[in-house]
Amino acid sequence: MDSNSSLKDRLEDIYAQFNKRCYVDPDPLMFLYEYPQAEDREIVALIASALAYGRVAQILKSVRKILDVLGPHPRRFLLATPKFEVDEALEGFKHRFSSGAEMSLLLAGARRAIETYGSMENCFISNFTSKHDSILPALEKFSQFLCSEFPNGESYLLPSPEKGSACKRVNLMLRWLVRSDDVDPGGWAQLPASKLLVPLDTHMFRIARSLGLTKRNSPDLKSAAEITRGFARISPEDPVKYDFSLTRSGINPEVRKSGAIGL
Repeated sequence: MDSNSSLKDRLEDIYAQFNKRCYVDPDPLMFLYEYPQAEDREIVALIASALAYGRVAQILKSVRKILDVLGPHPRRFLLATPKFEVDEALEGFKHRFSSGAEMSLLLAGARRAIETYGSMENCFISNFTSKHDSILPALEKFSQFLCSEFPNGESYLLPSPEKGSACKRVNLMLRWLVRSDDVDPGGWAQLPASKLLVPLDTHMFRIARSLGLTKRNSPDLKSAAEITRGFARISPEDPVKYDFSLTRSGINPEVRKSGAIGL
């Protein structure tokens, strides 16, 4: 049995055991399940991923505050609500170093994408072709479009890969929206899962090194690309398939206590 076959068997076992909704909580992904319409879910995914930094309890609290403002139909709310009213509704919001004003600007970018292209998905796909090796060129344009009203046209809430960031949070958003299985709810049908990039943070980076998928020393964009290529040798049509199950020990207390993943 070659090394790839052996590793695939190991990863498939972990996937079968932990890629289940019962292990999602307290991942901010769980907010997406509340929205059956893809047109609403993509907005929720943007918010939940943008705020997915810091302590998990605070992340969940902050995401809930924003979603309470948008109500049960975020797309309808964004298209019908003037920006000054969104500003007022989010006044006083704070998530670590992200303010309500910044969230309002991000939502204004989402609204402009929807008004211009019909959906955030269409905005993203407008800069993607099957000739691209990954989603990075489209992600760069997508980030620039949604952040165009921020100072210098950029924001920590939606980083761009052009400066070498692994863009973990936005790659999480793409995983949630592009993939569809027991955990990832999907909603974006035009982007192939084969082009996705692993959402890389220090925890996933440590796991990837232990699996022999990289020997690099920092969890940057080059590492994310190398690790993704490693997973693609095992699962070429879906290289981020194992991301959720592999990272459960860093998210779900029950999995962490059990030590079942062992990575």
